[in-house]
Amino acid sequence: MQSKFTHNQTAHCENGVVSNLMKFNGFNVSEPMVFGIGSGLLYCYLPFLKVNHAPVVTYRIMPGQIFKRYAKRVGVKIKKEKFKSPEQAKIRLDQNIKNNNPVGLQVGVYNLVYFPDEYRFHFNAHNLIVYGKNDDSYLISDPVMETVTTLTDKELEKVRFAKGAFAPKGHMYYPTDFPETLNLEKAIIKGIKHTCRDMLAPMPILGVRGIRLTAKLIRKWPKKKGIKVANHYLGQIVRMQEEIGTGGGGFRYIYAAFLQESSKILNNETLADLSTEMTAIGDLWRDFALDASRIYKNRKAKDDAYNDIASQLEAIASKEEVFFKKLKKAV
Repeated sequence: MQSKFTHNQTAHCENGVVSNLMKFNGFNVSEPMVFGIGSGLLYCYLPFLKVNHAPVVTYRIMPGQIFKRYAKRVGVKIKKEKFKSPEQAKIRLDQNIKNNNPVGLQVGVYNLVYFPDEYRFHFNAHNLIVYGKNDDSYLISDPVMETVTTLTDKELEKVRFAKGAFAPKGHMYYPTDFPETLNLEKAIIKGIKHTCRDMLAPMPILGVRGIRLTAKLIRKWPKKKGIKVANHYLGQIVRMQEEIGTGGGGFRYIYAAFLQESSKILNNETLADLSTEMTAIGDLWRDFALDASRIYKNRKAKDDAYNDIASQLEAIASKEEVFFKKLKKAV
């Protein structure tokens, strides 16, 4: 059982799954367009949620929300399913494959055997596509991988029912109905307005304020938590930024590409200018990650290293505040 599915590598898993599923169904939608319409860009510091014994920092909305928002805004109907048992999940997956319907799955990363060891840790919000089956092996299109791969029945079951935070519980999703054409113009504007609202929200853990809070905490961690814990927390920030999906800098680059593409669809040159500005902000996130990684790997010579990178974050927050206020006015 195998559909005529074309694998396209993308920068981020959920965007890539949605883009590839749309292309399979005859709609040539890019990864940046999925991400922007789905209002995927975010910053949130979650001290009450721990992964690998450190607070969670997220640079994107909750798993599954990009597809949900995107589909609603362009008029695509979708189906999402979770399961109590692996047997039930397998039956529903096989039914879809038999009906030539590739599906997206949310899975755990730790037991993905085709991932390099250094990328396999306890994170349960990765996304991939199953598009076919040969004997007891499922045909896998993981958008962040260069080529397609396979997982055995047992290997796939293990990642579909991984335990811990964001446990996927066999989560499977796919589009079920499409409009004749996608109304991208209105969808783009709704997506942009939602992202601006999130990033400028008056909540201490969210958006620009969340970035400033993180900077404030970084200054305190060495004395309050000790160097070992401070380094671990800092490593978590960078891991969330650089290894889970595409993180702080990468998501900014994707969003810049979305604005560039949207400027042509909406005939709005301001969005093209803002695309360039967002790319520069992405560069600042990349520089922050590099400097932070030198600290927790003990290769940073400066005594005041924590204060330095906290200042970098505060500068990023200021630039993003100005950026999203301008973006809000542009639409």
